[in-house]
Order: sequence, then C-alpha cells, then structure tokens
Amino acid sequence: MKKLVAGGLAMMIAGGALAASVQEVAERYRKLVLAVGQHDASYVDAYYGPPALQAQAEKEKRSLAAIRKDAQAAAGDLAGKKAANPDEALRLAFLRKQLKALGARVEMLEGKKFGFDEETALLYDAVTPHHDRAYYEALLRQIDALVPGEGPLPQRVQAFRARFAIPKDKLKPVFDAAIAACRERTAPHLALPKNESFVMEFVTGKPWSGYNWYKGDAHSLIQINTEFPIYIERAVDLGCHEGYPGHHAYNALLEQHLVKERNWVEFSVYPLYSPMSLIAEGSANYGIEMAFPDEERLAFERDVLYPLAGLDPALAGQYAALQKLLAKLSYADNDNAMHYLAGHSTREQAIEWLVNVALYPPEKAGQRVQFYDALRGYVINYNLGRDLVKAWVEKQVTATDPQQARAQRWAAFKRLLSSPMLASDLK
Repeated sequence: MKKLVAGGLAMMIAGGALAASVQEVAERYRKLVLAVGQHDASYVDAYYGPPALQAQAEKEKRSLAAIRKDAQAAAGDLAGKKAANPDEALRLAFLRKQLKALGARVEMLEGKKFGFDEETALLYDAVTPHHDRAYYEALLRQIDALVPGEGPLPQRVQAFRARFAIPKDKLKPVFDAAIAACRERTAPHLALPKNESFVMEFVTGKPWSGYNWYKGDAHSLIQINTEFPIYIERAVDLGCHEGYPGHHAYNALLEQHLVKERNWVEFSVYPLYSPMSLIAEGSANYGIEMAFPDEERLAFERDVLYPLAGLDPALAGQYAALQKLLAKLSYADNDNAMHYLAGHSTREQAIEWLVNVALYPPEKAGQRVQFYDALRGYVINYNLGRDLVKAWVEKQVTATDPQQARAQRWAAFKRLLSSPMLASDLK
C-alpha cells in the first residue's frame, strides 16, 4: 500500500493536477471496458485488476447508450490537457485513442456499420494498404517457379506442404522445444519478471491457430488449435507469437512497468477491439524474426525441430524459401476480408480467394472466413502491425556493426513493449 501511495504522490508532483486528472479518467476507462464486456463476451481479452470492479460491472450491466455517453465525457475531460513529459504525452494519447475505439465498438454493438478502412482506423488506429488480384497474381508467378510438380499451383503447394505437417503425437515435444528456444533467445534482451510462467493446452473448434490468455502476475494460458494439420514452421511462429517475445512477454512487461511500477490502471484491462491489438499482434509477429533471424531459424528448424517431428531435414531450405514467398501474399487476407465483410463477395468466393490467391490450405479456408465473421477488421493487426513495428524498430538502429545493430533492435523493441505507444506513434 505504501508503495502505491508513494507512486501516486510522485506522479502528482511530476505532473501537477494533470496526473491526478488522467488517473481519474484511467479509472473510469477501466470500468467502461469492463462494462462493454457485459455486452460483448470477446471484448475483454484480459483483466487483472480488482475483482470487485468486475463483479460491479456484472451486477450493474449498464446500457450501451450510458456507456457511450460516459466514454464521450471521459474523452472530453482529456481534451486540451497537456502533458508534463513525453511519457505522460504517450499516456494521454493512449487513453484518447482507446476511448475513441471503445466508443466505436459500442456503436457497432448498437448496430452501426462502418466501412472496412473506417472501422480499422477507429478500432486499431491504422488503415491497411490494398491491392487488386493482378498484384497477387504477379507474386503467384514467383511461387509457381519454386514449387515442384504438375497441375494448378494451389494443389502443388498443398501437396508440398503436406510433407511438413507435424504428426499429432509429435506436437508436444516439437512445441516444447520451440517455445523453450524462443524463451532462451528472448531472455538476454528482455528482463521479464522472475515469476513469469505459462501453461500450454492443445484445443479444437476455434477460429484461430493459437491464443494467449493473459491471467496477470506474469502468467499466461497458451492454447494451440489442433483441429487442422499444423505445419512445422508454425512451431516457431506460435512459440514466439504467443510466448516469447510475443504476447506473453508484452503483457508481462506492460503489467510490470506500467501497472505495478507506475499505477497506470488502464493497462490492467485489455480490450481486444482496440489500438492495443495492433501493437500486440504486430510486435508478436515481428518478434519471430527478432528471436530467429532467417539463417538461425532455418538451422534450428532443420537441426532440432525436423528430427523431433520425424520430417526430412534435407527439405528444410526449400520449404523455408517457399514460406518467405508465401509471406508476401499476406495482405491478400486483408483484401479478402474487406470484400467479404462489405458483401462484395460470398463465403464461397472468399474461400476461393483464400485457396487460389492467398494459397491458404483448403481445409483451413473455412476457418479463416469464420475468423472474418468473428473478428472482422482485426486481420490487419497481424501483417500491417508487423510491418509498422518493424519499420519503427529499424529507424532506431544507427549502428553498422551487425551485433551492435541487433542489440539496438532489441533495446527499441523492449521500449515499445513497455510503453503506451500505438500505431500513430510509430510513424
């Protein structure tokens, strides 16, 4: 208790009346997020504040109209406020954008429709670039030259990828090894809480491949969906993305540095449909290459994961080259979601696009459309988020020596994961 009081007093001395005012709005914001969660079961992705506030939200079950009105009032109380230092400026900007996104989500729950780009600008503070089918077909021609066999490219890609599916009885040892390596490569660069830990579960029947449920106190539940084949590259992808230096590390650092050390209570709740998600997903995806630069990843997968999975290591290089080209198609997912959600394409046409343009595994294409239905414009957070985070981190690098440059990347990455920065702050 003394530590919290002292921390709050230091903030008031540093920022004067502003600090107290922002703290009050932060408390109101936290309650508003919990209130929206009573109308949208997927909205509150994580909460580790006082249980009494959650119980209060459940008991009151405030109307959407009342929540929207109070969110507008809270945003109004921040209007014109000036920060005493750069950290407070970021905090103010964070609260303004999060409140704006909360208001937009409430309007959506009330039935208001937004265009795809308008929705992502409101909810995630960003708008994805768009491309036509011809743009992706040019990329497909590059992939066509790499994949062996005869017949249509999607079928050849699928036949080739099938050789890299992890047998179900090998999933646990492969994922255990991958996550351990992700943590080992992250630990020297990010000082995570000593008590950090996670539990991993294999599940089915979900619209996603993997999920991190952050529980607070540096603890996570990581779930991996085994309903469809899991290919060997997904072990490192999901190990880094859901664990280290991805979601688990991001949430643990925010909790440690902003909630526990500074009493910024707004970070004890995470609304899924908010600008936080672009940073969370983008940093988790960029974190894969932070932990595993291309050549190091290839060596680890070939020498460790392929043998554990019973796969042929001689094919690792060719498969990694294919993965690199397939990654260039990632924005096809955003364009597909946009056309489908706007009603410009049917479910069948969306699946056709996924299979023939995005080269999605056919068995997972329906699951992806299910993801569009459930999370809508959230899809942009993975690829656009990754590209924005990567560009910002690279801007912080001044060294020409490879080792020094790598250290600077990690330092910048850590700064991002421990701060209130959002998409607009990365430009």
